[in-house]
Amino acid sequence: MQQISIWEAETFYAPQDIIIIGAGFTGLWTAFHIKQKYPSKKIAIIERGSTPDGASMRNAGFACFGSLTEILSDIATMGVSKTMQLLNWRYEGLQQIRQYFNDTAIDYYNYGGYELLYTDTPLEQLGEINKLLYGITSATETFVLKDDLIEQFGFAHTNHIIENRFEGALHPGKLMTALLEKVISLKVQILFGTELKSLVEKSDHITLHTADKRILTAQQIIICTNAFSKVLLPDAPIVPARGQVLITEPIPDLPFKGVFHFDEGYYYFRNLDNRILLGGARNTSFETEYTLDAITTFPIQQALERFLNNVILPNSNPTITHRWAGIMGMGPEKFPIVEKINDRKFCAIRLGGMGVALAPVVGKLIAEMI
Repeated sequence: MQQISIWEAETFYAPQDIIIIGAGFTGLWTAFHIKQKYPSKKIAIIERGSTPDGASMRNAGFACFGSLTEILSDIATMGVSKTMQLLNWRYEGLQQIRQYFNDTAIDYYNYGGYELLYTDTPLEQLGEINKLLYGITSATETFVLKDDLIEQFGFAHTNHIIENRFEGALHPGKLMTALLEKVISLKVQILFGTELKSLVEKSDHITLHTADKRILTAQQIIICTNAFSKVLLPDAPIVPARGQVLITEPIPDLPFKGVFHFDEGYYYFRNLDNRILLGGARNTSFETEYTLDAITTFPIQQALERFLNNVILPNSNPTITHRWAGIMGMGPEKFPIVEKINDRKFCAIRLGGMGVALAPVVGKLIAEMI
């Protein structure tokens, strides 16, 4: 074990009631809700990166809970009950974000969400889905057909547009910063650059061994490492899935705002300061995107550019200024894994690419188990 000073031993490496592994949105919201319930508990969060490492800071900044075709796909996979529960959690999570943080502070813009359709088939179930969503949004029509917007927005190869006024966009970096400030103010300790190598469960505590040969102890641990959870939970039904993004140069008089979905949510884009932020296309090459490598690749970026130039901005070919990738946690279904593994170990993982909306609720669910 690497030697530490008495000062470090009594502060940064002091025994904790709870150690949370992962300082992304899930880990931070979990710490926040536990502190709300148990203000006196000593809580620390360890994070392997110098900043939160994973999808939390590498997403597209959508504050959404799902498009019509995504919902229909999820019902086919999980059934109506689970899908509605998941949508309710996403919707509630967005409400929590706005409850605890000022819209201006996190660049939250409730411009609405839209889905582009090239086929009539999903519209056959529009009324039924709206009936199901009434219990969540209290709106008789959560999804509204707005085909008149196609020409206004300038999209090509689009037969229908569906509007959802309950969706918006935010700045993940500013939300992360605000959330960090909040949990630190509650006396939660955060150790960045601390990679967990192994843990040992004992009768009265858990010992955590770090990559730099330091030791931490806790009464309980909560694993919030999402796509990176296989090392700690080898049997968990979760696989990493890479999401790639690009951003264009500023485009004068960009005619639309809001967040946009296409093809069951596999493509998504938004107006970010008159630039187009576009992500997705994972469904064009599923196998290559089941990876932990957070790098962009030519085939996916090419697919995104084709969609940009053929559908969003026909025949425009704007310059791309930024590209990046983030790693999401997926599985055989999108329902998150929020579990008490035993009396000392818990997990909150597999957020299915909807961590921004789900993390506040998932954190609260874990707090209720403690």
